[in-house]
Amino acid sequence: MITDSNEKLLLEGLAKDDKTAIETIYKQNYNTIQAFILNNNGSVDDARDLFQEAIIVLYEKAKRGDFELSCQIKTYLYSVTRRLWLKRLQSQQRFSGEINHLAEVVPVEDELDRHNQKAQEFEMMEKALSSIGEPCKSLLEAYYLQKRNMEEIAGNFGYTNANNAKNQKYKCLMRLKKIFFAQYKNED
Repeated sequence: MITDSNEKLLLEGLAKDDKTAIETIYKQNYNTIQAFILNNNGSVDDARDLFQEAIIVLYEKAKRGDFELSCQIKTYLYSVTRRLWLKRLQSQQRFSGEINHLAEVVPVEDELDRHNQKAQEFEMMEKALSSIGEPCKSLLEAYYLQKRNMEEIAGNFGYTNANNAKNQKYKCLMRLKKIFFAQYKNED
């Protein structure tokens, strides 16, 4: 549990997409992460990428609301970044040690696996959405991403009423699910 009230406020700000909180977290932690990456055969671009991924992991946890950080934000971000970097080095055969045997500062392996799984599923969903075709793609985006109501969608897409738009949305959603799960099976 966070004992520093500033850290708690930063975490709450991050969850609320508060620009000041995000900038503060960045300013307080990026240099440490960059130094770690540069000292371990990485580049500035690697540091930026990994720091961004670590921020996303922290953001997703903070957004849940029930997340209680048991260390400082700096420690958490360092642990996530370190884990991601060691995995990347190992995948590039630039690190010969076994990652699982390394002492962890904070246990983040499961969180990273879930994050990577979600990212992969989002990618597959984007692929499925782009292959579904029009007007289904635009209709689903209007409803789910742009949060438009059925009356508005009916008017924009030329349906006679909201019920017809709703029926078409359902048919499109079933097509999208079919495409997505066909891709999902092929990934396994």
